[in-house]
Amino acid sequence: MVLAISEVRRVVERVCARQEVLDACAKRDLGFVIAVLNEHGLTQGQMASLTGLHQNRLSNYKTGKHPPKEYSVFASFADGLGLPPTARRALGLDAGAATAAGLGVPQPRPASAAEISLEYPGTPAQAAGNVASLWRADLADQGVLVRGRIDPGAWNDASLRWLVDPVSPPEDDLPGGVRVGMGDIERFRVTVEAFGQLDDRFGGGHARPALVQYLSGDGDRLLRGRYTGAVGSALFSAVAEATLLAAWMSYDSAPGSALAQRYFIQALGLAQAAGDRLLGASILDAMSHQATYTGRFGEAANLARAARTGTTGIATATLTAHFHTMEARALARLGDARACDRALAEAVRQFERRMPADDPGWIRYFDEAELAAEFGHCLRDLGRAADAAQYASRSVVGTADGMAFVRSDFFATMVLADAHLASGDLEKGCATALRALTAGELIRSGRCVNYLREFRQHLMKVGDATAVTDFHEQARESRLWRIASRPDKAGV
Repeated sequence: MVLAISEVRRVVERVCARQEVLDACAKRDLGFVIAVLNEHGLTQGQMASLTGLHQNRLSNYKTGKHPPKEYSVFASFADGLGLPPTARRALGLDAGAATAAGLGVPQPRPASAAEISLEYPGTPAQAAGNVASLWRADLADQGVLVRGRIDPGAWNDASLRWLVDPVSPPEDDLPGGVRVGMGDIERFRVTVEAFGQLDDRFGGGHARPALVQYLSGDGDRLLRGRYTGAVGSALFSAVAEATLLAAWMSYDSAPGSALAQRYFIQALGLAQAAGDRLLGASILDAMSHQATYTGRFGEAANLARAARTGTTGIATATLTAHFHTMEARALARLGDARACDRALAEAVRQFERRMPADDPGWIRYFDEAELAAEFGHCLRDLGRAADAAQYASRSVVGTADGMAFVRSDFFATMVLADAHLASGDLEKGCATALRALTAGELIRSGRCVNYLREFRQHLMKVGDATAVTDFHEQARESRLWRIASRPDKAGV
């Protein structure tokens, strides 16, 4: 059971009034202090969320395995828990600095880049602390997190925690910070929507650093503010959506990156803290997309099923249809045609029941053209070239009337090019790919580059046909094609 902040204050005051605790502070025996706080109901998980010190480190301090020595550790512990002046003096800290951070305000945790924000948060305070740490680490050195390895176990843990953990709403009126109202949240949402429009049109590699910079500034300031329960839930939901956008942009820039996985996991924790079940399921759905892309097809199917299971009876028909298409994508890559066909059929059944007015704003893009695009991907991967071409053609026609979703149109066009090539129509396949290259000249997207790499591999199997030679001659003028042709697989 997680203690309320007011109860934490009382526990800390009672414990720090004991002489043996003050003696332990004088010896810098943080393990003894942690043990006594545990006995009084303050868990190490809650201590971690309040202090920013990783829970594993707190366990090591308690057992004496790795006693802390750094000044920053004692300062983070004292500031996060709001230790009274007597205890601070015993630890060798400034007795008057206890209000600098304040109880309940998440502190930067001294963790390695490899573990930053991979852990699913257990409380709203920990969710806020985790995502703030991730923003800072990303801005400091994006490359470290991008080069990290994806941990499939982290997907499984996050989906299970989302399914079974109780929702713990954000605390009302934590000390410190600015007063936050619905107007602040609306301004934040509108700003993030502008970044989303840039992402749709120019790809994740265009404005991703600017979005993270904005979140690290305004997002962090709002999370550290004071708000009522209703405003807190709305705030955490808005920051969850923004973090999901950062996850998509990170995924689009470097599709196999561990950085994107971390953003997805922390977005899910924020959505759970907000009590926004539908948004949480949509984030699991997005995790499934990345899992399929990175070859974890079994995990991808399970993530999509978890999204569906966790929203039974509350998801709209449009959302449920999309969950089925993500499962179908994973099954197609597994080569399980029968199960994929069942998932696609269920997606159609749900889609035919949809009422767009009932859908959350962030899923309304999923229309007939998008459904056709999902069919095109699945049928291409199952080797049904003619059917894939039919559905991909519907998708391209459906999105060709504007510039809002240039990247989605690029994907569908490349699926169509692959399908023509697989059907033996080299000229049509090459012409379609050239059309995609022209439309995508302004896009900065690692995923777009990888679609081109797959097409390039298919061309290599064809040989030196005239259509292929002509294609290479024209394609070398394209920036995306030049990137796709690099042997070092450099980024966008």
